[in-house]
Amino acid sequence: MLLGLSKIIDCPGASVPFSTSVDLSDLVFGTCRPATESVEASGTVRNTAGVLVMTGSVRTRLHGVCDRCACEFTRTVEYPIDAVLVTELANEENEDEWVFPLEGDSADLEDIVRTVFVLNMDSKLLCREDCKGICCRCGKNLNDGPCSCQKELDPRFAALKQLLEK
Repeated sequence: MLLGLSKIIDCPGASVPFSTSVDLSDLVFGTCRPATESVEASGTVRNTAGVLVMTGSVRTRLHGVCDRCACEFTRTVEYPIDAVLVTELANEENEDEWVFPLEGDSADLEDIVRTVFVLNMDSKLLCREDCKGICCRCGKNLNDGPCSCQKELDPRFAALKQLLEK
């Protein structure tokens, strides 16, 4: 979807609100498709002293498999949009990922939303921030409680253990 910005390009202080829904179901992250539901984006593009600044947020329900405990989860996420829109890129080799070129007098909202979503995703998908994972010996999900495995003693402390047994 293209957002027309011709009304504010030459008017410092002017702004244009936007709201869109983008389908990112084709996005694959690891072994899952985290954005099976549409990604909603809303915000404002403001001409600040001749610079077009886009602010807002993207929201969706994230569907994934936890990288620590291997459980499927669904979680609502919201990421900020903080981008600059330019008529042309000065140096494409040193391009900033938060600078987006205009297509004529319009911004490609789908490209911006996709980039914001991907760059804000964590490198590891977790069901929750404090996920404890699984036991490396028995495979029990430690979020459900501790396992019954005995902790292995570091062999360097074996002599100390013998002193405690005496």
